[in-house]
Amino acid sequence: MYLSETTKYQIHATFEAEGIVEKSDVIGAIFGQTEGILGEDLDLRDLQRSGRLGRIDVRTESRKGQTKGEITIYSSIDKIETALLAASLETIERVGPCASRFAIRNIEDIRISKRKVIISRAKELLAGSFEECDFDTNEILDEIREHSRIEKVIEYGPEKLPSGPNVVDSDAIIVVEGRADVINLLRYGIKNAIAVEGTNVPASIIDLCEKKTATAFMDGDRGGDLIISELLQVADIDFIAVSPRGKNVEEMTRKEIIKPLRNKIPAELALTSEGRLDTNILSLHSEKMRKEKEEEDKKEQNEPVMPQHEKLLHSMMKEVREQNIVRFLSVADETISEYPSDEIEAALKKADDNVSGVVTGQTIDQNLLDLIAMHGISMIAAPDFRDIVKKPVSVRLMKINQP
Repeated sequence: MYLSETTKYQIHATFEAEGIVEKSDVIGAIFGQTEGILGEDLDLRDLQRSGRLGRIDVRTESRKGQTKGEITIYSSIDKIETALLAASLETIERVGPCASRFAIRNIEDIRISKRKVIISRAKELLAGSFEECDFDTNEILDEIREHSRIEKVIEYGPEKLPSGPNVVDSDAIIVVEGRADVINLLRYGIKNAIAVEGTNVPASIIDLCEKKTATAFMDGDRGGDLIISELLQVADIDFIAVSPRGKNVEEMTRKEIIKPLRNKIPAELALTSEGRLDTNILSLHSEKMRKEKEEEDKKEQNEPVMPQHEKLLHSMMKEVREQNIVRFLSVADETISEYPSDEIEAALKKADDNVSGVVTGQTIDQNLLDLIAMHGISMIAAPDFRDIVKKPVSVRLMKINQP
């Protein structure tokens, strides 16, 4: 049985007959007049029986008492045998009673034709079906790190409250409104947040606030104020972080999150004499931060003024260089731990998961940068960066020069 998948070559031939002939006449002439010419091994009937030769297609057209046509023969024998078989067709002199002439037009290598079709189609697919994707290993690693942070949302207490993985071990917690807020804080390396999940404060939150330093960080709207009011009445809240009015924590960027956490106010300052939340104080504080931000933005645009964050890093850089240490910071730029400078690699292995920044007096090279980035740290302050070929997109490099 002949399989079309095994076809290697196609013999294309033409013929002319001096009279009216049918397809069956042409096929009969092909089998009859080539029989025995090339021996038993290349007998057409035997080749078809063994599946080495495929069908013979004949197309005819008769006009004015003459017939012209085309012949296609499908072959899976080798190219030399195929060429001999094709040549034998040109010995046919008659079709039925009519004088005829056969000529081989060409022998087509099907595999080459298929390759051309495949290559052409591949070019089309390459041009239109792929998105631009200049892969950067660091970008892939950054994406995996971010995904791993989000995956670290855990359930705390019998209420199964969404929280970051460090809520249990950390000395401080951040109480937020919902799961989306916890996830957004995790995205920026803040792993000690827990969601209150409504105005009815769960017992687990109350218990945590008694044991740890607690900061309430809610959306800047009426709902956020109500939750803060409830928290102040039933839980031991130490600080309140005021987000911009009308701004949801789950939508805030890293910079927008850090500012209210750095500028958190003691909870007692937000209470009235009757012990209730004074929303006016929160609004005034929020407005004050908004104006400060506008002024900072204006100064950055018009004058080469050093931002407050950079001033703090300059001050720290002086200290770490004088003491020959490396300092690990939280997302709010608070010191978490310090180690001798020559022990930085060992210190990274011991680093708390809350570490968001590193301040060091030594020069950072590519190897050290990769090691620091691997631990999910998002800011490095150093006097110099040398031989940096690939900078992780999630790491901010701060060059702080000190005399």
